[in-house]
Amino acid sequence: MTEAAQREGLAELLGGPRGIVDAGLPGVLFGVAYAAFGQQLGPALWVALGSAAVLFVISLVQRRSVQHSIAGLVGVAIMALVARWTGQAEAFYLPSILKNAGYAAAYALSVLVRWPLLGVFLGPVLGEGFNWRQDPARRRAYARASWVWCGMFLVRLLVQIPLYLAGAVAALGIAGIFLGIPLFALTVYITWVVLRAVPMTKHAPDPTDEIADAESGATTGAAPASDVVGREDLL
Repeated sequence: MTEAAQREGLAELLGGPRGIVDAGLPGVLFGVAYAAFGQQLGPALWVALGSAAVLFVISLVQRRSVQHSIAGLVGVAIMALVARWTGQAEAFYLPSILKNAGYAAAYALSVLVRWPLLGVFLGPVLGEGFNWRQDPARRRAYARASWVWCGMFLVRLLVQIPLYLAGAVAALGIAGIFLGIPLFALTVYITWVVLRAVPMTKHAPDPTDEIADAESGATTGAAPASDVVGREDLL
C-alpha cells in the first residue's frame, strides 16, 4: 500500500472528508443564510435542515454508507432546536462548541490515564489490537497523536468561543469552512507522520493455537509446519 493510500485510509478510519462535509456544511450554510436573509432565524434554519436532508439523499442515491449523513442530520436538527428554543441564532453553534470541548477533554484524559484514544480507535483496526500498550514507544506515539487531536479541538474552541460570545453568526459559519476539512486534513497528516515513525506492535502468538496445532500434528502424523518449512528450505 502506498503512503498516500495509507493516509487516505487513516482519514477514513477517523471520519473522512465526507463525514466532515456532512457534519459541517449545514453550519456553514446557516451562517451565510442568516446574513443573506437579513438576520432572520427561520429561513436560516430551513436552509441548514434542507442541506442536511439533501446530503442524506445524496448518500442514498450514491449507495454509500449513510452513517455520517444520519449523524449530520440528527446533529443539525438538535442545533436547530437549540436555536429555536433560545431564539438566538448563535445558539445554533452551541452544540458544536460543547462537542468540541468534550472531545478535547476526552483525548486529554485518555492520555493522562495511559489509554490514548487514538490507540483505542486504531489499534484493533490496524491489526495490533491493544498490544501497543506493552510497547512503550508505540504507546508514546499514540499518546502524541492523541494530543494532536486534542489540539485540533482546542483550535476550534479558540475560534468559536469568542465569535459565539460576540454573536457573530456569519463569522461562525465562515469559520466552519477552515475548521472543517483543512484542519482535519492537517491533523490526519500529522497523526500519520507520528504513527509512521514507530513500527506497529505485532499480535502476540496465542499459546492455545500452538498447542492445538501440535496435537493435530500428533493425531494425524503430520509434521509440524515449522519442520515442513525447514525441509523445503533444504531442497
